[in-house]
Amino acid sequence: MELIFASHNENKVNEIRAVLSKDIHLLSLNDIGFHQEIEENGNTLEENSRIKAETIYKIYGKNVFADDTGLFVESLEGAPGVYSARYAGTGNSADNIEKLFKELKTKSNRKAYFKTVICLFWKNEIHFLSGEIHGEIIDEIRGSEGFGYDPVFVPESYGLTFAEMDLNEKNQISHRAGAVQKLINFVENN
Repeated sequence: MELIFASHNENKVNEIRAVLSKDIHLLSLNDIGFHQEIEENGNTLEENSRIKAETIYKIYGKNVFADDTGLFVESLEGAPGVYSARYAGTGNSADNIEKLFKELKTKSNRKAYFKTVICLFWKNEIHFLSGEIHGEIIDEIRGSEGFGYDPVFVPESYGLTFAEMDLNEKNQISHRAGAVQKLINFVENN
């Protein structure tokens, strides 16, 4: 069965392919020849994931999903949240992390969580699925795997950042893996 993932982010595509059932043939936007950027101008993760999925669904009319992920830091009142990917205004992960470090410089509470929301257009119906993982932001960059805020986020009960874990280990516990597992369960049962 074919399923389109409305993303150009090959890191995300590879993470999801690694946990998907072999019965599901995942196609990225690059795979289907869609090279335009879809503007994410929603105020919530749900809105942004729906904008992306709906755009592709209207063009191709096929089962499609999109995700949006945010890092929510308790002492920053949930920031960067829905603006995580563009927190510093440059779209660059290193700049985003640098801004996060500056914002947290005087904060003792470094609790944070990642949340992923998936919007699935499936057989003419819309479904939302989500996953979360809680942890904390450390004050140094550690590890070279992953992307985004992975080098500064340590999940609860772990001593490693996401960037210090291999893909398989991260996919056992991550927010995206949790949401994708719900997606897999839904698709396989419907």
